[in-house]
Amino acid sequence: MTMAKVYQFMADGFEDIEALIPVDVLRRGGVDIKTVSITGSNMVESAHGVVLMTDALFEDVEDELKDADLLMLPGGMPGAENLNAHEGLKKALVAQNEAGKKIAAICAAPLVLGGLGILEGRRATCYPGFEQTLKGATYTADLWTTDHNITTGEGPAAALPYAYSLLAMLVSEEKAREVAEGMRYLHLMASRMM
Repeated sequence: MTMAKVYQFMADGFEDIEALIPVDVLRRGGVDIKTVSITGSNMVESAHGVVLMTDALFEDVEDELKDADLLMLPGGMPGAENLNAHEGLKKALVAQNEAGKKIAAICAAPLVLGGLGILEGRRATCYPGFEQTLKGATYTADLWTTDHNITTGEGPAAALPYAYSLLAMLVSEEKAREVAEGMRYLHLMASRMM
């Protein structure tokens, strides 16, 4: 089985855990995921001042994106607005959607998809207060929502279940469960229910 190829786009002002948890979970699950800076520099700074070095620059992977299984957008402000200002990224997202391939965005980042018309007629979620940016979508208010090829997440606390759902789609439910168990997520959720 070939490894799923995923690209996560990073801009200054990204939400720390919404960017790092999905990368961590997918890598634990055997997915080939690259972090890609859209800033022209490999160094990007989070909304909380954490500086991160990405795997690649957008310009270096632009031609590879057509082979991606999933394109991902972390939330955070002004990170989501910075992603939305990048024309090359928006073009890649439109092409990915037209090919019926997977796209994921969490927190404020679904505003990029809404602006492109990608959420038209779909169910989607986002950080509360950004509902109006989900143009044409039915807002679910769920932790995460998958409708056809689009997965959206609500916010920082949703980063783990959102990431496990993506791993289940890219690899298998079994692998997602195994990674969730290894990270003690299932234990967390079981203890919360008592």
